[in-house]
Amino acid sequence: MFWRPKADPLPPAGADAVAPAMRTAAAWSWRMLVVAGAIGVLIFLIIQLRLIVIPLLIGVLLAALLVPFATWLKHRLRFPHWLAVTTAMLTLVSVVTALIWLVVAQVRAGWPSLQDRSVDAFDEFLVWLSTTFGLSTDEITGWIDGIVSELDFSTGGPLVTGALSVSATAVELLTGTVLVLFSLLFFLIDGPNIWRFVVRIFPRTARPAVDGAARAGWLTLTNFSKVQIFVAFVDGLGIGLIAWALGLPLALPIGVAVFLASFVPFVGALVTGALAVLIALVYNGPFIALLMLGGVLLVQQIEGNVLQPLIMGPAVRVHPLAVVLAVATGGLLAGIPGTLFAVPIAAFVNVFVRYIASGRWRIIPHPMTLSDIQPPPVAPTQERP
Repeated sequence: MFWRPKADPLPPAGADAVAPAMRTAAAWSWRMLVVAGAIGVLIFLIIQLRLIVIPLLIGVLLAALLVPFATWLKHRLRFPHWLAVTTAMLTLVSVVTALIWLVVAQVRAGWPSLQDRSVDAFDEFLVWLSTTFGLSTDEITGWIDGIVSELDFSTGGPLVTGALSVSATAVELLTGTVLVLFSLLFFLIDGPNIWRFVVRIFPRTARPAVDGAARAGWLTLTNFSKVQIFVAFVDGLGIGLIAWALGLPLALPIGVAVFLASFVPFVGALVTGALAVLIALVYNGPFIALLMLGGVLLVQQIEGNVLQPLIMGPAVRVHPLAVVLAVATGGLLAGIPGTLFAVPIAAFVNVFVRYIASGRWRIIPHPMTLSDIQPPPVAPTQERP
């Protein structure tokens, strides 16, 4: 027999030519791209339909607050269903109307004195500019006239365009308010049936997990709404009392504005606090403005270091860094509405995912309290010597 050299094996071809690590990375990559694309399309649709989505989400947040109240009226006070729903709706409308009436009445009562003081403060500012920088009255007047002329009061000018934009925003606000009340009313009347319809959209095998996880997220959302109202009340009361103690005008409207703006994390407190400091600067001078600034910072520190960790933290169950990133992302994508819904959406998604991943929906398919959401603590294992 003749000896033949052994032929070299053929190199792998096709998928076999790719290293296992690269195949795993590619499999993860295209799946992540599909998920990211789906999320991107969902965000795009939400932004395009924001005039409907935002009122609907506000209705959900209000329902998270009013559903326990209506349930309490039915179970404790034996109210009929229709009477409990009517009482809850009337309570909400009455509280909001009372707050608006207080603000309008206080602003109307204090507006003349604030207007006169604003004119005096502006004259003092002109005198300060003249004495500090050596500017003449004619030069300052010329600058002011130039700024006014740049505003352009013509038909296509920015002021007219801004006025039209405000008018359109007012119409959108009125329409959104009607949608909020309409959706809230049906959430209170027929919420369970609406949710059962949503659950039937999912595959039959996934319905128990989705239902249990969503109920867990709903409990977190209701707890967040109650705690957020308490935190906003503390902020408004603290800053309002400081403004009243310092002798600021419109102390009550300032407190109400802080209360309402505190529902927008970080941004709301910053804007209303700056407004309070500005009123103190115009009406009472720099020293009182510094005291007001110190009071605002004190209240914010109490909120950030006491209320948020002790009260808001257990309610939201989201790490503070995740809260900051969620608020920043929401503001970047959707402005003020994004910052308003960022924390409750992050809290809901966090509890929803963790409840499904832990498999707790098999043990407690219908969680009723916050203790049902948390898994039992695991006893630490002792290491062998």
